[in-house]
Amino acid sequence: MELRHLRHFVALAEEGSFTQAAARELIVQSGLSSSVRALEKEVGAELFVRGSRPVRLTAEGQALLPVARHTLESAAAARQAVQDVRGLLSGHLRIGTYPVNPNFLPLPTWLAGFARAHPALEITVRQTGGPAMTQMVADGRLDCALLDPLDSSLSGLQVLPMVSERLMAAVPAGHPLAGTKSVTLRRLAREPFVETDPTWTTRHRTDRAFAAAGLTRRIACEVADWRLLLDLVRAGLGIALAPPSQVGTTDEESGQELRLVSLAGAEIERELALVLPAGLAASPAARRIASYLCARTRESVAEA
Repeated sequence: MELRHLRHFVALAEEGSFTQAAARELIVQSGLSSSVRALEKEVGAELFVRGSRPVRLTAEGQALLPVARHTLESAAAARQAVQDVRGLLSGHLRIGTYPVNPNFLPLPTWLAGFARAHPALEITVRQTGGPAMTQMVADGRLDCALLDPLDSSLSGLQVLPMVSERLMAAVPAGHPLAGTKSVTLRRLAREPFVETDPTWTTRHRTDRAFAAAGLTRRIACEVADWRLLLDLVRAGLGIALAPPSQVGTTDEESGQELRLVSLAGAEIERELALVLPAGLAASPAARRIASYLCARTRESVAEA
């Protein structure tokens, strides 16, 4: 049984598409199909339901998937054990993140620095929602992920806090609240809101805060982009609870003004943490980038 066949099998199982899996593995689609057929011949069973869209695993395929992932991880660990003797970090790092504003965390700069320090390491960055990324780390599809953890005690996972910031009320410059220093959630509940997508962790935190205060609010619009959200606030569609780092960047680019008002009697914090498997369950690359990001974060705090 060849490792490349297992790798192609895992890619197809995770992507659910021959086209996407082939692109991920940098091979032609026919090559991927041949590799999967070779593995099926080796194990003596069909691993995928033919003709399904997206591609689905058979019962035999579902049984093989966790074992295949474990085998690939063991092979990567074996390669790394040899490289450790030479002081090199090699293999593949799969890191997840949602789009991070450089004002909040300079992830592109730090990730580029890490890649330069470890040229033998292949790095893949995937962007998706926080809850989905947590599950992907838990089941081995990602080595680690930068996200806002709604639960800091995730079973089997280690959560390393990086940075945080308190959400503030964003209102147009001409709004009656624009001149105030602080505002309560009760007062904000009288205003229409422009909100983020319900799957976003910032939305979960905001909803929790209003529910804990026994308040309801009217959501005029939901969007999945901070820039559009703040543009709609500027246009007067409603107000929003937003991270100051997002408001600062988009406001400068637009040349228009928003006003940020602090919350009184409530604190809603947006956090960013690195989530990875606990202890030795984490890959060498995940442990190394965890140390690197924590060190960069400490340096940034000291400089500030």
